[in-house]
Amino acid sequence: MHFLDQAKIYIKSGWGGPGAVSFRREKYVEYGGPDGGYGGKGGDIIFECVAGLNTLIDFRYSQHFKAQRGMPGMGKNRYGAGGEDLIVKVPVGTQILSDPQPVEGTEDEDGIPDFEDQEILADFTEPGQRMVFLRGGDGGRGNMSYKTSTNRAPRQHGTGWPGQEMWVWLRLKLLADVGLVGMPNAGKSTLINKVTNTKAKVGAYAFTTTKPQLGVVLHKQREFVLADIPGLIAGAADGVGIGDRFLGHIERCRVLLHLIDATGDDPVEAWRIVQDELTAYGGGLDEKPQIVALNKGDLLGAELMEDIAAQLRDAGVEDVFTISAGTGEGMEALLDAILPIVGDAKTAAQADAANEGDEDAKPWSPL
Repeated sequence: MHFLDQAKIYIKSGWGGPGAVSFRREKYVEYGGPDGGYGGKGGDIIFECVAGLNTLIDFRYSQHFKAQRGMPGMGKNRYGAGGEDLIVKVPVGTQILSDPQPVEGTEDEDGIPDFEDQEILADFTEPGQRMVFLRGGDGGRGNMSYKTSTNRAPRQHGTGWPGQEMWVWLRLKLLADVGLVGMPNAGKSTLINKVTNTKAKVGAYAFTTTKPQLGVVLHKQREFVLADIPGLIAGAADGVGIGDRFLGHIERCRVLLHLIDATGDDPVEAWRIVQDELTAYGGGLDEKPQIVALNKGDLLGAELMEDIAAQLRDAGVEDVFTISAGTGEGMEALLDAILPIVGDAKTAAQADAANEGDEDAKPWSPL
C-alpha cells in the first residue's frame, strides 16, 4: 500500500428538500385547506476516525464528497425524509486544516502571492472519534405553514436551505511512542527491522527510506510503537528534502531515539545537524526526552566506538548507547532504557487528559 500523508478534498453537505404545495381533498370536504409538509433536512458531512488505516492514499483517487439532499415534502402534512449523512473515514492522527487563501498585494515578480497560514479545524487522535463537520441544510416549508387568516389557500413553499461546502486539507501525523531520527544511512531501517516485524527497505546508500514506517516492539512483555522517518539533512525544518513533513510525523511521539552512524565522516557534526533541525522545526521536538545511540559497532572496534561516544558526551550528550543494529549487539540495554521513559510519558499524558475533563470529548462542529 502506498503511503500518503497529505490530501486536499472538497466536501459539501446536502441541501434541504423543498416543501410541498398540496391541498386536502376528501369527499364532502370542499375547502380542505393546505396540507403540504416540510422538506427533509440535508445530510451532514461527518468525519470518523477508524483503526486499521495508516495512509491517506484513498483520497488521491476520490476527492469530492457530497452528502445526499433531503427529500421533498408531501401532502397530508407529511415531512420529507432527511438526506443520508456522508461519513468520511480517516486514520488515527489525521488533522483537518483550512485551505490557505492568497493574500492580496503580496504577489512577487512572477505573480505568485503569499498565502495565509492554515488553521487546524479538527484533530483525530483516538479511534471512534466522530465529528459533524458540515451540517446539512434545513428543509423548506410546505404551503401549510404559510396559511393565515387572510390567505387561506397559499401556494408558496420553501425550496430548502443550501448545504455548506468547502475545500480542506487532510494531514496525517503518525501516532507512535518512540520516534526514530537521524541522518540518512544511519541504520534506522535496519534497527526497526531488527526489533519489529516491519520489512523496511534496507540499502547501503542514503535515502533508502522514502516514507515513514511503523512497527510494534515487544520487549520484556511490554509493547510500544516505533516510528522510523526518512533521514534528515541540513535545512530539513525549512522543507529541504521535504524534511518538514517527515518531522511532523514525530510531533506526537513521547520519546525520540537519535541514531548516529559511527562510520560517518563526523558523528558529532551529524548529531548537531539533527539537533539543530529539531529545534528549528519547533513543535516541542527539542524538548522531548531523547536517547542517543551510536550505531554500526560491528564495523568498528569497541575501543574506537567508545572514543566516538566520549566525543559526543563532550559535545553535550548526557548518555550514549553503543549498538549494532545489524548484529543486535547492545540492543537489549537500549530497549531497557526506552521502556521506563515511554511508561513515564504515558502516565503523564493520561494525567493531563484527566485534568482537562470531559470538554475535549464533546463532538466538534463549526456551526
